[in-house]
Amino acid sequence: MHRMNRHAYVPADTVWHLISLRPQGQHDTLRSAASRAGARTVALSPWRLALRNDSITRDSLVEATQCDRLVFTSPAAAEAAARMLPLGTLRMGTVVAVGEGTARVLRKHGATDVQAPTRMDSEGLLALPCMQSLQGLRVALITAPGGRGMITAQVRERGAELLRVDVYERVPLPVSAASIARLQALPEPAVLAVSSGEALETVLPQLPPALQQRWRQTPVVTASVRLTALAHTLGFQRVSTAAGPLPAQLVEAASAAVHPSPR
Repeated sequence: MHRMNRHAYVPADTVWHLISLRPQGQHDTLRSAASRAGARTVALSPWRLALRNDSITRDSLVEATQCDRLVFTSPAAAEAAARMLPLGTLRMGTVVAVGEGTARVLRKHGATDVQAPTRMDSEGLLALPCMQSLQGLRVALITAPGGRGMITAQVRERGAELLRVDVYERVPLPVSAASIARLQALPEPAVLAVSSGEALETVLPQLPPALQQRWRQTPVVTASVRLTALAHTLGFQRVSTAAGPLPAQLVEAASAAVHPSPR
């Protein structure tokens, strides 16, 4: 199969592909941003999201609203919580979102005074002024099983009592033979968008060795410096870091990888 030279000129009007590892049914915003940049999106979901709408979770979420800080780790966590509680009618502690996308969902559902970092990742969230002096406070982490270990460890290290509420879960989806065939036939140029390390680590081992090797030569754009380091650890060679995790930011970085500026 033809390989694109990493320094080859790619005309600006060339159709390119963006590989999305978003959860099932969550590709639309990335697909829209990619389309505006002249790209077609290949959806490869490692899992689907399932709401944990049981009595234990609902009771824990009610308890979380009484905490001094409510930390929402993703737009999906905010959506799941809003489906179980009317966020706009509750008096809550300081509401903290991991990024602007999560904050936008919370505001849509009536939450006010939502704080979010400019650097939209765990490190950015932990650097917020409201997350500094936590001694003796109660912090609720509204999230899903897996990930966000840095937030958990740092909140406890800063002297807070942590209440973790997993409001949704990730149900794994195997990579289908049809998806593998499509990826094998995918023409270049193509770029892999990575906003979740767990998603990349879930999908990669399911690919045939030859396709894994091809991926490791494919340009990758990540949502954070931490994910860039992970991609390098997994053997990816052409990795760049987007300005943030928002779809427009990932697509901008991907487009730059396909159409690099002349030196």
